[in-house]
Amino acid sequence: MSELFDAVDALLASRAALPPPAERKRLRAAHGLTIDEVATALQVRRATVSGWESGKTEPRPPERDAYARLLDKLAELYPATPVETATPAPAPDPVVPATFTAAPAPAEARTLSTGEASEVAVMTATENTQTPAHVAAAPAAATRPARTTRPSSTSRRPGAKKAAPANTPAGGADPRFENGPLAVVDVEDGKVLAYCTGGLVLDVPAKSIPALVDWTLREAKLGAPKLSGPGKDADPLIVLTEAALERYGLPVTLTEEERLAGRIPEGHKVIKQLARAEWKLTKRGFGPWARIYRPATGSERACVQLCIPSWNALDTRHWGTAGQLPPAELARVLGVYASRVMTPRGSTAVTGLELMTALHPPTRASEPDADGKRHSEHNPGSLGKDAIDPMNWPPCEVPDGHPVLKDLPRFHVRGPGEKLFEEAYDWARPMTDAECTLRHMVGIDVNMAFAAGANGLPVGLGEATHVKAPAFDPKLPGSWLVDLSHVDLSRVKVGKEWVELDGSLLPSPFTPKGERPEGPAWYATPTVAYAQELGYEVRPIEAWVRYDNGRYLDGWYNRLRDAYLATMADLGVDADLAPADFLAAMDGYKSRDPELAIVVSAVKATVKGGLGKLRERPRGEGWRPGEPWRALSRPTWRPDIRAAVISRTRINLHRKIVKHAAFTGQYPIAILSDCVVYAANGPSPLDFLPYREGKPLPGGFKLGINPGLVKWEGTQDVLWGEEVRERFNAPELNLARYIKDGTVTDVDNGE
Repeated sequence: MSELFDAVDALLASRAALPPPAERKRLRAAHGLTIDEVATALQVRRATVSGWESGKTEPRPPERDAYARLLDKLAELYPATPVETATPAPAPDPVVPATFTAAPAPAEARTLSTGEASEVAVMTATENTQTPAHVAAAPAAATRPARTTRPSSTSRRPGAKKAAPANTPAGGADPRFENGPLAVVDVEDGKVLAYCTGGLVLDVPAKSIPALVDWTLREAKLGAPKLSGPGKDADPLIVLTEAALERYGLPVTLTEEERLAGRIPEGHKVIKQLARAEWKLTKRGFGPWARIYRPATGSERACVQLCIPSWNALDTRHWGTAGQLPPAELARVLGVYASRVMTPRGSTAVTGLELMTALHPPTRASEPDADGKRHSEHNPGSLGKDAIDPMNWPPCEVPDGHPVLKDLPRFHVRGPGEKLFEEAYDWARPMTDAECTLRHMVGIDVNMAFAAGANGLPVGLGEATHVKAPAFDPKLPGSWLVDLSHVDLSRVKVGKEWVELDGSLLPSPFTPKGERPEGPAWYATPTVAYAQELGYEVRPIEAWVRYDNGRYLDGWYNRLRDAYLATMADLGVDADLAPADFLAAMDGYKSRDPELAIVVSAVKATVKGGLGKLRERPRGEGWRPGEPWRALSRPTWRPDIRAAVISRTRINLHRKIVKHAAFTGQYPIAILSDCVVYAANGPSPLDFLPYREGKPLPGGFKLGINPGLVKWEGTQDVLWGEEVRERFNAPELNLARYIKDGTVTDVDNGE
């Protein structure tokens, strides 16, 4: 009989009464609950709860009964008011610049009249995610009475507890950009829709690309405020789905020829439409990241950025599956990135570079002159508006093929005494007999290592000055020709004390391959300063130094750090976790919200890509060695800054390795960039990192999510490492390259 009762209970639960979708959302918002909180309690995905609230899907047992119970309790606490249950109001005046329609995707949306649109200004792209401590939360929507909707619409009021975007003032967004920084344009049931951040969806009346650009600038209220006082507001970003491309007469994918060219042909009908409407394209043309503009008149800018995922605008190495997400989800991913980093301007590398300029604009307005007029002048602390003349570059700092090297013999190979070669580590050594008796090889990885290397680093702002036989100054950015071959790692200073180490088990801090230098070579300031720190005298032969310098990258580091930490906190990894709790929180963090995990990947790629762009090489265009290439015309083409950051990052890592060796007697067996591998008796970093009462070795490795701290990268058996090296007959195969998952696809060639 009990089985029959159970069957009856299940049948009743399968038809548990639920309020209409709009009321479900109202009840949740009234209690201040986020979609994530409800989803966690019911053990379902966030998108599932959004679907229930939008009416796209209905809950099934056993979740349906629990969901009904939750809503019943909330209904007792927050009974519907007459306003909230009112019949739809008559349609407003038809003369409305932009209409808002319901979002069928699992993001929250509603129909808004023009007068109500400003209330959406406080909604951020990071819907239902944790707000960083320094960002004030916006007023909860639940504290205001729900409004009526248009008769033709089924959309509803957004949920409560949405944070103000990170780049807007606390207490409200800029009314010029009340609909967010970007929109994903899609076509559904014959209607063109623009999915904005915060779940907002706009009707798009535009029937062509020129009309879409015009609508974006005149009516859509998209964009973002400037990041720095003298800077410029971010242009609106429009992302075109495949359906939108078809609607506007653009190819869904590029041909191989177009892909290699990075653009569609100049004779394409859409480009002709733009020309007839007096819109212009930048030199990169109409490609995956197209910029459409009209020349600025006064302080007014007219520019729209397009992003076309199906043309490979969102590189899967950095954006994962973002390009395949539905429009609402893609708007969320890009919106979180835009609010915490900046509106994407191209690849993550391009955006990383643009962020530097946005935080340090090249010019500012001067004080009023005698006639009360202001003029454009150099902004102190920036790189200025003019690139360094290619012929004024120190020969040691530029890559091969640079114009300043055009008089070198054609096949000349520059050695360490001619070329600054500051790169990340790629080093490994054979294991000792004692290490072979241990069971595991454990890899640890430095979080945001290159960002941490940029933090507080003085870099040159202008041109270099050549100095013969200079006295070394560790605070002066530059490139130094100096012999560091006398530095002996068997006896070095750690702090103020000399310590004895096994130098044969340590990489040299002065070369990427860890080899001891054999004579004079060019080094960036942090490398030479570290030789002094280890207790050895340095006597530079010559140098190129930059007396005009500053901590140019501090703001860049701070913004990317905050973006990374806020997003990791949303994924359940906080900055103040104890070591064991941190390792547990990192286990499977990406699966908690795959969309936010994409943002984390993009933030990290922005760091590395932005620094890489500082020394961008020629990219086709018929370039020949000795000729200038396009990147040289940028003030941000600064290989010296890139070298200084990499130098400092490598030195920071070596300092921790030496500290660890001096305290524990343990030495790394492989290093690849920011990943270090040690032999250990256990599979966890806690099996070899020296924690005492929860506190790490001062100046050594520390587990945590902050930039510069370390996380677990992967663990393999010692027998695996020996077998791999034997299989490829490579006793110094860099096992750090494969420690994450143990997969070795080919012989390690260092690439």
